[in-house]
Amino acid sequence: MVSPTTPTPELQAAQLGRVRELLAAILPTNRFYAHKLAGLHANDVRTLADFAQLPFTTKAELAADQGVHPPYGSALTFPFESYSRLHQTSGTSTGRPLRWLDTPESWEWLLGCWRVSFPFMGLTARDIIFFPFSFGPFLGFWTAFEAASRAGYLCVPGGGMTSTARLRFLIDHACTVVFATPTYALHLAELAAKEGIDLANGPVRALVVAGEPGGNIPATRERIEAVWGARVFDHYGMTEIGPVAVESHDQRGTMYLLESQYLAEVLAPNTNAPAAPGEFGELVLTNLGRTGSPLVRYRTGDLVRVATDADPAGRTWRRLAGGILGRADDMIHVRGNNLYPASIESIVRRFPQVAEYRIVVDTSGPLADLRIEVEPHAGDGRDLADSVGRAVRDELLFRVEVAAVPCGSLPRFEMKARRVVRNVKGKL
Repeated sequence: MVSPTTPTPELQAAQLGRVRELLAAILPTNRFYAHKLAGLHANDVRTLADFAQLPFTTKAELAADQGVHPPYGSALTFPFESYSRLHQTSGTSTGRPLRWLDTPESWEWLLGCWRVSFPFMGLTARDIIFFPFSFGPFLGFWTAFEAASRAGYLCVPGGGMTSTARLRFLIDHACTVVFATPTYALHLAELAAKEGIDLANGPVRALVVAGEPGGNIPATRERIEAVWGARVFDHYGMTEIGPVAVESHDQRGTMYLLESQYLAEVLAPNTNAPAAPGEFGELVLTNLGRTGSPLVRYRTGDLVRVATDADPAGRTWRRLAGGILGRADDMIHVRGNNLYPASIESIVRRFPQVAEYRIVVDTSGPLADLRIEVEPHAGDGRDLADSVGRAVRDELLFRVEVAAVPCGSLPRFEMKARRVVRNVKGKL
């Protein structure tokens, strides 16, 4: 059995065996991969180097396939009646979400990924876990809730409530762990301050944050931990690929890839070549047990750096230093400067006076321009905007417009936040 301390040669041998089993299961009947990998037999993949010669799968491909074969596409290994769960992503670059089906067996594999994660976070039998969100088609918290319940933790659902009611609910039930997006964790803290609820001295000892960057952005993490008086654990996954990586209680600032369940690769930016050890690159994943709806060499678009130093805990699974560092398709090009939204968040979140913010990319003119809107907790925010502007200029080495907006004017988010908006021909 593969564990976090399995020696690397044994781990890779186990991954190769799982890859061959996956290919043997999907190639005869999964129309998407039977076409994409035409002529391939599982026995042709004798080494992981052989596997690395297979073509990549992209989100654009999957979206196009679902457009041609609506509504679920052709990347299904079994007959339609074998599937029992439906989930979907928040949307692709075209705005169309990917719809994803799972068989009971694939669903069990997804729950197993979470069960592998729980010990990393140091959860105990005495923990009471609160899930403060409405259960829609987003995959992540469905799997987390069901996996935690199956593992024996007391799980408290928070759907169908206002945010203020959720705060009082978690206090009433003395919840010790909260699962949320980083944005929603901060929003709950903002409401708690208005309601006179002292979160920092409340029962919550840990927050598991997922669904968007933030958990490993130092300023965002520090702000969440300060207002909640609790430890933040970052978690990473995607609806179409599954729960992938988790932060450990004894290793802050990195996430362990669940290498018993995934084969992970990192590509040098804008290439198909492997990144050098420790270098920045795009994460490519193959899920090794989601046979009913698999993804083979899936280009996630998420940018990472694999740690190269020896793991102090003696684990052999690779670590993502700093978690997810950005998305390849999120880069903003402004007047000769390239930056990722996470770079701006890391600056803005240092200012506790900022309640919320938004990045407006204006492409209505011949050159793209950038404006950061900051909403203060109180006051007109003009001095705050000036301070944020200076900090951005000093750190990113170019000047951007920073404007204060009225209190309560920017949107709040329960799930994934959308803080980057495009202004095209004068329209957001």
